[in-house]
Amino acid sequence: MSVATGPGFRAIGSHGYVGINYGTQFSASPSADQVVALLRRQSITNIRLYDANGTILQALAHTGIQVMVTVPNTELLSVGQSNASAVNWVNTNVLAYLPATNITAICVGTEVLTTDPNAALVLVPAMKYLRVALLASNLSANIKISTSNDASLILDSFPPSQAYFNKSLTSSILVPMLDFLNSTGSFFMLNIYCYDIYKKSNGVILLDYALLNPITPDNVVTDSNTLFQYHNLFDAVLDACYFALAQLKYSTLPVVISEAGWPSGGDSSDKEATDENASTFISNLIAHVLNNSGTPKRPHTTVSMYIMELFNEDLKVSSASAKNYGLFNGSTLHPIYSLRLSNAGPLLANDTTTQLYCLAKSGASQDELQIALDWACGIGRANCTAIQPGQLCYEPDTVQAHASYAFNNYYQKNNRVSGSCDFNGVATISTTNPSTGVCMYPGSSSNGTSNLTSANTMANFTSGNSTNLTTADGNSNNTSSSTSLLYGISSFSLSPFHILFSLLVVLSFTSLF
Repeated sequence: MSVATGPGFRAIGSHGYVGINYGTQFSASPSADQVVALLRRQSITNIRLYDANGTILQALAHTGIQVMVTVPNTELLSVGQSNASAVNWVNTNVLAYLPATNITAICVGTEVLTTDPNAALVLVPAMKYLRVALLASNLSANIKISTSNDASLILDSFPPSQAYFNKSLTSSILVPMLDFLNSTGSFFMLNIYCYDIYKKSNGVILLDYALLNPITPDNVVTDSNTLFQYHNLFDAVLDACYFALAQLKYSTLPVVISEAGWPSGGDSSDKEATDENASTFISNLIAHVLNNSGTPKRPHTTVSMYIMELFNEDLKVSSASAKNYGLFNGSTLHPIYSLRLSNAGPLLANDTTTQLYCLAKSGASQDELQIALDWACGIGRANCTAIQPGQLCYEPDTVQAHASYAFNNYYQKNNRVSGSCDFNGVATISTTNPSTGVCMYPGSSSNGTSNLTSANTMANFTSGNSTNLTTADGNSNNTSSSTSLLYGISSFSLSPFHILFSLLVVLSFTSLF
């Protein structure tokens, strides 16, 4: 049995990814299907579960979303007892859902080394037993094994160059664990809670430094040993981890940020746990990760991370702020606060300040654009009235401009669901508003993210079969692609060449089925 592989964890691919943690300790009760619909609508490609919940794993089937399941700390002693117990765990919680659900990693426990000394003793044996179980099923190349670690495991973390791991754990657990991660092509998982570090500093750390906001040159922090300059707390903590790894001769081991976030609420002591600060931190952190700038210690090294977290967990036994890391309200599925994202594509497009548009790619073939335009206005049922002669968006009278309007109308009408801005590769998502004069393009907004209805039709028009299509407005349209394409063509003044070319493409598609 095999599963689809995720982005190469060894080098974390050529680009980092931003995933999200999904905890379930909340009183709200959205269904698994609603949760998955939210993930897809927000273009979230990676999710980390704090267990291996069968209901959500089934709901994630056939979505392509990469899933990291977790062996809870409460199950670690059992899994670490023998190979047989690990095989049983893999059979029950992994094999049972493959290949439909794209499970790409197993997190063995959460912050075990700093929170559960008894379980820590069997951590590495459990990881090895699980690895053997994966090998027996020919899954070891596709499913990596790691464990999440709290940043408090790193001592004397400033300046970053003098950081080191807790020496009481180094020889007995840490080195064997790092050997395992290195030899299996896996990654070290680190939780970075900038809010907690900021709060505990009692004003020593600047808020802007913790939030990844721009700071003045006087506030840039310099490592006196390396002269590396730090413009934010996140990079300083991550570099402390890199230096600690290098001290133990694991300088090339990749690091995945397994938890990072900022609370939007708390108690009277959490004065900076606000919607505004949470929005600022998450927005800045996503931009920082996706620009692949790396850190002073590892410049241009891609880092992937999981945001903490999808929903607030009001039932969590923890501090008030720890219950308020969610991006979405579990009852309404509405955003708790707005993000201000740029250059993040459709990722987490849950606010009115990040407008998203689906536009024709610059330099795309005119003929391919015309075919895609015909499809959008035909089978795709985009509202193309505005680009008819004499209407508000008819000018400029070019295939590029008309295609952009039609593509965007289809994209917005279908709730920006993943795959609805492709059109065989001639469309792209943009944050640049293409509206001109009286021609206004609708963009995404937070009002649209709460609608859980996703269109079943996608911007994929290579099938010539007669199909019953459920469109964004809920109407059923039983038609053939050749008839609908002609409908789209009749809406425009086209040259005989374009009509003939489009018909030939339709006939060639139809002949395949």
